[in-house]
Amino acid sequence: MTALPPELLQAFADTYYIVHHEAPFVMHIGQPCSELKALMAEHNALSAAFITAWNPFSQNLPAKENQARHDELKANLKKRGLICIDGIGKHPSNKWPGEVSVLALGLDLEAAKSLARHYEQHAFLWTAGDGVPELVQPCPP
Repeated sequence: MTALPPELLQAFADTYYIVHHEAPFVMHIGQPCSELKALMAEHNALSAAFITAWNPFSQNLPAKENQARHDELKANLKKRGLICIDGIGKHPSNKWPGEVSVLALGLDLEAAKSLARHYEQHAFLWTAGDGVPELVQPCPP
């Protein structure tokens, strides 16, 4: 797998991963998130993934196409019986538009990697029960 360019990795690191829960909260890569940990405990979820289907491999798509991809992703996750909470990944200062995303409670790492490959994503956030989101780059299929 090719390594992502440093500027893209930095953009991921700087992004605010916002979960639109009853009390919205923000996740940051590598930083403990007590709200995420509590949410996972509340739903007995051993893992969670914050993933998008928008803008495959950072290629801006029309809003209608992005929405169709997002709807398909959510339908896929719901078919698996997972609790899904809407969110958005938004960089605080660059011009890249926020990407509608979903926090899927209980999605295991291999399934998340598979979805990320399917939706042609460079990376996604994943956490075990510790509530510390980590950036994961899916391996090639």
